[in-house]
Amino acid sequence: MAVDKESIRRRALSLISGDGHRVAAHLADEFGLSRQVANGYLQSMVRDGLIDAEGTTRARVYQLRTLTEAARNYPCEGLQEDLVWRELIAPVVARLPENVRDIWHYAATEMINNAIDHSGSPEVQVKVRKNALDTEAIVADEGEGIFLKIQRALNLHDSREAILELAKGKLTTAPEKHSGEGIFFTSRALDFFEIESHHLRFSHAPRANDSIAELATDTPGTHVRMRLGNESPRLMREVFDAFSDPEEYTFDKTVVPLRLAQYEGEKLVSRSQAKRVAHRFERFKRVELDFAGIAEIGQAFADELFRVFAAAHPAIRIVPVNTEPAVAQMIRRVLAAGAAPNGPHS
Repeated sequence: MAVDKESIRRRALSLISGDGHRVAAHLADEFGLSRQVANGYLQSMVRDGLIDAEGTTRARVYQLRTLTEAARNYPCEGLQEDLVWRELIAPVVARLPENVRDIWHYAATEMINNAIDHSGSPEVQVKVRKNALDTEAIVADEGEGIFLKIQRALNLHDSREAILELAKGKLTTAPEKHSGEGIFFTSRALDFFEIESHHLRFSHAPRANDSIAELATDTPGTHVRMRLGNESPRLMREVFDAFSDPEEYTFDKTVVPLRLAQYEGEKLVSRSQAKRVAHRFERFKRVELDFAGIAEIGQAFADELFRVFAAAHPAIRIVPVNTEPAVAQMIRRVLAAGAAPNGPHS
């Protein structure tokens, strides 16, 4: 069987983006190559300037080489995000496929505009770098911080609740200027999206569960990090369509990762937790509750969402996804009890 050289190259880059160790051995095992041939592919990539190698043959470690990068601090006063795009980012991604450039155009300008309009920071720092596998961009400011600002605007008890609200979408602290869709769609268009602010980090990736991390160090302002594969087949239009009414072209569907509502050491058991989860659901026609990572839920939590809220909002469809057996059983239980005469009201 003929060896697909391009597939080997792409796999090598992916392996190197991990820890960069034993890359030749992995290639040899996966593609049925001799170790000598696998090493030959890697040496060719070194000569082409795509990767760097350090160490002896057996202990050799590979790294992706930065092919191009740019960075600049911009005063926010009077700044226009399309200027930053044309001047700093567009030249770095100019040779990438059109669909990838389109995603970067949307993501970069949305995040830069957020910093200009919302942060209150005197400056915004923008960095972009490209290697042979992917491109990464960072947009950072030294303002109040996105999670604290949302907490204050919505009168939330905890900054972590702000992350849950961000993940739902249609959230903005300046409705006269913004639709609240930018972060939601940007996070879903990229391979990796992360916001770090003060002691919290929110990350989203299509192949991993959304997560919140509590940081030991304080990150002033808001730092957004974005990454996308240079050969991604994703289309910005398809990202919009996945959450829109096909006839009305409106953003009417959301996916709520319930992991973000379950703080460390807690379980989802109470009605108050369910009410926080359901906050602003009335802005959507369909809400998918993603139970990935949730082993079980309490009866009151399930009853509040699937019976009480659903009965009060019949136009909103609540759909549980990625449910463990215990979670699915509890949902069935409250639905069955609610359908019976004199169902529970505890």
